[in-house]
Amino acid sequence: MTENPLHEPILTWFDAWARDLPWRRPDCPPWGVLVSEVMLQQTPVTRVLPLWQHWLAHWPTPADLAAAAPGEAVLMWGRLGYPRRALRLHAAAVAIVERHDGQVPDDHDALLALPGIGGYTAAAVASFAFGRRHPVLDTNVRRLLARAVVGTAQPATASPTRSETDLAVRLLPEEAARAARWAAATMELGALVCTARAPQCPRCPVSGLCAWQRAGAPAADRPARASQRYEGTDRWMRGRLLAVARDAAGAVTHAALRRAVPDDLQRDPTQRDRALDSLVADGLLEPLPRNRFRLPGRR
Repeated sequence: MTENPLHEPILTWFDAWARDLPWRRPDCPPWGVLVSEVMLQQTPVTRVLPLWQHWLAHWPTPADLAAAAPGEAVLMWGRLGYPRRALRLHAAAVAIVERHDGQVPDDHDALLALPGIGGYTAAAVASFAFGRRHPVLDTNVRRLLARAVVGTAQPATASPTRSETDLAVRLLPEEAARAARWAAATMELGALVCTARAPQCPRCPVSGLCAWQRAGAPAADRPARASQRYEGTDRWMRGRLLAVARDAAGAVTHAALRRAVPDDLQRDPTQRDRALDSLVADGLLEPLPRNRFRLPGRR
């Protein structure tokens, strides 16, 4: 099979310019790769790196995390954001211990069957930890392929379409190890060069092959989404309440949670209680007698 002309320049660029990230090193265990992929969802590398190092030092294996209370994972997660990911990692660790003797499985379907592990994460771990041949379609890869191959500024939809997945599969190098490097290389090129707002086309190793550049770099068909102010949102409210529970030595009272956010900072009179109810529903706070709450499983 003839290799795609994009392969060699992108892989050569990756060899020269890839960031030295600990989860990419040969001595990183599959568990470290899995933890990194969950942490990196919607979160930049600079914020993930110190927590990843601390997490792996504290829980170097799935068995170590599985033996801890879920609330300990939430506590360690700190202010990284989207704390349900901490519970998903804990649930995955428990399943890895119960189903796979404590070893992260190397099979895509087995990874996908773990709680909290979706299609992207299963493909990424199979590829990056085990050198398997799978399309890994994160936001950066989707944008790179939309520009370089399709000729559009951005992907047309918020989630990958069947045509995008088919294209990614067709572009995979035949040899598995090379396909795994290709997955990492396209992700890195999209993150560092083919960025959303200010692509650095003169630095791109495939600028001369890019369909978007040849088309005159047309603007996106759909307008960019306006960024929402974080402060005052329900997610912000949840974070304020969860921070009180993390900082408490034990259980925290409902009154203390109410004091965490004064009435005048609420969007509406029900926002604080709505946020508290959602934290309980998501398993991030455990209700106790006498109107008290704690991180799940903590003493």
